[in-house]
Amino acid sequence: MTREVVISLRGLRNQFGATVVHENLDLDVYRGEVLGVVGGSGTGKSVLLRCIAGLRPPQGGQIEIFGKEALNCSEAERRAIDQRMGVMFQDGALFSSLTVRENVEVPMRTLPGLDAGMRRELADLKISMSGLPYAAGDKYPSELSGGMRKRAGLARALALDPEIVFLDEPTAGLDPIGASAFDELISALSETLGLTVFLVTHDLDTLHATCDRIAVLAEKRVLYTGTMADMLTIEHPWVHEYFHGPRARAAVEAQERTG
Repeated sequence: MTREVVISLRGLRNQFGATVVHENLDLDVYRGEVLGVVGGSGTGKSVLLRCIAGLRPPQGGQIEIFGKEALNCSEAERRAIDQRMGVMFQDGALFSSLTVRENVEVPMRTLPGLDAGMRRELADLKISMSGLPYAAGDKYPSELSGGMRKRAGLARALALDPEIVFLDEPTAGLDPIGASAFDELISALSETLGLTVFLVTHDLDTLHATCDRIAVLAEKRVLYTGTMADMLTIEHPWVHEYFHGPRARAAVEAQERTG
């Protein structure tokens, strides 16, 4: 059965001054999958996420999203693409002067026909979906724990009922219990809502718990894609160390205990 490609990258190039981060990078992301993106420090994982999400232009190559050429489309077409995607940044990137509810409402203000009451009801729904209590809607980011801020960021990413969600290091900085709970939330939302998830992470537990496929960034491109089982057969030095090292063994043992 042919799987629907919702994101297609061909020949992508990202560069900062004289430093080339990505060169001739190709990648397909399939509808409904959770794709984990991993790589060593400096391989441009977050740069790739921001590039696909339209937050920085690449220096070359093609990006197709929902079958549309995202780099050469009209402003209206780009807005239509953007409304079908949501982004959760590593630090939450919440507006400190707004409550959680007001933060979640921000993307909704781009939609015509939504009055204040409707925005509030929808924001409360997204807050609930992210696993936050109702009372969190009235709190400011500074009043939340790190885990709650991440969930608030996720609620905002879900504000426009996206088909694709980008998550940048969603469990970074969380304790093991909080990280595990967030992994379960991602899996549940992906399955319930049929989301396509593009997930940048270094967390092996998250890869085991949530990802259908993994893409490895190395040597300025996506060097390998495949399942966790596929990753375990690759002899590339960094890939082998990453998926067979002490932290990897600990992650596998933890999965076996809970599996």
